[in-house]
Amino acid sequence: MKYAVLLAATMLGLAAQTIHYPQTRKGDTVDDYHGTKVADPYRWLENTDSAETAAWVAAENKVTQEYLAGIPRRAALRERLNTLYNYERYASVQKAGPHYLISRNDGLQNQNVIYVADSLKEAGRVLLDPNTLRADGTAALTGWEPSNDGKLLAYGVAEAGSDWAVWRVREIATGKDLPDEIHWSKFEPVAWAPDQRGFYYLRFPEPKQGEALRAQNENARLYLHRLGQPQSADRLIYERPDHPKWMFAPGVTDDGRYLVISVDTGDFGKNLVFYQDLRAAPPKTVELIPKLEAAYNLLGSQGPVFYFQSTDQAAKGRVIAIDVTRPEREHWREIVPQQPEAIDQAHLYRGRLAVSYLKDATSVVKVFTLDGKLVKNVALPGVGTALFDPGLGTDSEMFMGFTTYTAPLAFYRVDEAGAAVPVRQSKLSFDPARFETEHVFYTSKDGTRVPMFLVHRKGIARDGKNPTILYGYGGFNVSTLPAFNPAIVAWMEMGGIWASANLRGGGEYGDAWHESGKRAHKQNVFDDFIAAAEWLIANHYTSTPKLAIYGGSNGGLLVGAVLNQRPDLFGAAMPAVGVMDMLRFNKFTVGALWVDEYGSPENPADFKVLRAYSPLHNIRAGGKYPAVLITTSDHDDRVVPGHSFKYAAALQAAQAAPRPILIRIETRAGHGAGKPVTKIIDEWADRLAFLTKELAM
Repeated sequence: MKYAVLLAATMLGLAAQTIHYPQTRKGDTVDDYHGTKVADPYRWLENTDSAETAAWVAAENKVTQEYLAGIPRRAALRERLNTLYNYERYASVQKAGPHYLISRNDGLQNQNVIYVADSLKEAGRVLLDPNTLRADGTAALTGWEPSNDGKLLAYGVAEAGSDWAVWRVREIATGKDLPDEIHWSKFEPVAWAPDQRGFYYLRFPEPKQGEALRAQNENARLYLHRLGQPQSADRLIYERPDHPKWMFAPGVTDDGRYLVISVDTGDFGKNLVFYQDLRAAPPKTVELIPKLEAAYNLLGSQGPVFYFQSTDQAAKGRVIAIDVTRPEREHWREIVPQQPEAIDQAHLYRGRLAVSYLKDATSVVKVFTLDGKLVKNVALPGVGTALFDPGLGTDSEMFMGFTTYTAPLAFYRVDEAGAAVPVRQSKLSFDPARFETEHVFYTSKDGTRVPMFLVHRKGIARDGKNPTILYGYGGFNVSTLPAFNPAIVAWMEMGGIWASANLRGGGEYGDAWHESGKRAHKQNVFDDFIAAAEWLIANHYTSTPKLAIYGGSNGGLLVGAVLNQRPDLFGAAMPAVGVMDMLRFNKFTVGALWVDEYGSPENPADFKVLRAYSPLHNIRAGGKYPAVLITTSDHDDRVVPGHSFKYAAALQAAQAAPRPILIRIETRAGHGAGKPVTKIIDEWADRLAFLTKELAM
């Protein structure tokens, strides 16, 4: 009863603030899906370049900013976040020939800076500072790859959060750029040619004028760029016009003999593998793994023997070796067999295999010999996440990052004996001893046991009054693992609980966990998330008026779907850059590659499933929804902002409860990668301010 009284009091207070939303024009567009007519009245909002859409965006942002400006704690929250983000931190440590490349941020720099050092004892000198490219920090590195000899660095720069990158080359010794520029590349890394005088890269056809951020990404090709030559002279290496959705990630073996092509077909748990023997004249493409049956991640090679981390005949992963001179399956060798825990990642370095396993969504790292003998269990400094930095298989050392919810990335040098020695430690701007992490398990609707992390101040009372953010993703084989975020620290300092559920659809328990949350099984993900909320309430960590849900991208879809299914369960919702229109997601940029994950609207059986949970299409007119803050960006060319625009317009029109439906649209930003620190701080300050009001904190 006391929770109902609290909710009623909260809603009465909110009702005093009347929000006048912009008038959003309704069109008469109706689509026919297999005999079912589906209206799409806000189709015009998909055109983000139109004057009408621009006016709508400005009007919606004005409403949202006026609402946020009226929250007294907003300025103080931004100031506190500014302090928490102002700490020295490291993002990667990598060997490059005789040098070490170190990605570092001194605190409030919008983008991390790459330093080069000749010893791990040195701080190093600045090699590449993206903050000098634009004053507002919206030019960001999308990737970088040193040549094997450590003389050159290929690096990609994206503008305003777009996935499109321009690749350039910098001399490591002088810090000067060569004249080379590569355009219309995205998603995949580059790989240096054996002579280090060029690199392989993926590019798409140049989009039509004005369509770069919306047009479908098709007909990718693999090219070889030679330094000093114009891009127009680049040599076509591989294409598949019969498979326009395919993309090709290049890799060159350490001995320079083989070009290995990982083929992404859109299945995020499987890939194909082709290769070329670069000593042949001319090199021919050999389809080593021609059937889409498992994942094959190349770890390295020794002569013609390729080592793969694979789910072949092992749903939780194993390490295998394939001799390309005897590629038949009967000649494949198992190096590290499948374990009870799923493999998260593996790394090959000088006769050693480092393998990181996930034990209930936390990392366990082991080092093996190349004949599969265990060398050492690597001691980790707590319950958290290990990350392997890239390097060559010939390196005598590898670098491993480790993070928890209350500790930013620290980096360790792991030697051949499996010993881990700290080499770079981030500096904290708060006392982590004030907080604790609980690892709990709950039961979903169908009886599945699901893990969840709870992070909060020590000694909280389980009285149902704790404001709580429940986070989830649940898709694309992505594991949701412990990671440091200063915004979570700010939330915990406010008395909040951060709950992160390891939903089906991710990779926490291997391929089967992923498969049980995709396509026709997608409802399992929503059931897992709803069950997490119910568990938090039943165990008195929080209550409906104090519970907010949050997720981004596929996690934004998650939030939108459960909001329609259980609007009574939550006090607030924050879907970010979400896939909200499940009947048109495949029409834009890289969306067609998600068909294997979601199903296709063009397939009658898939359409029925998609229509049943699509966030946009299950909004109920006159429904009583909790407070919602939708976030997106004008340059998001992965999940185009039209998803969120249409969803916001429809939800505002449907809302019958006295709770706000707001949309915050960031400018010169994209899906999230490369977002400047200043924009991250502003966005989180607005989210937390929104919750202080809507959860009556």
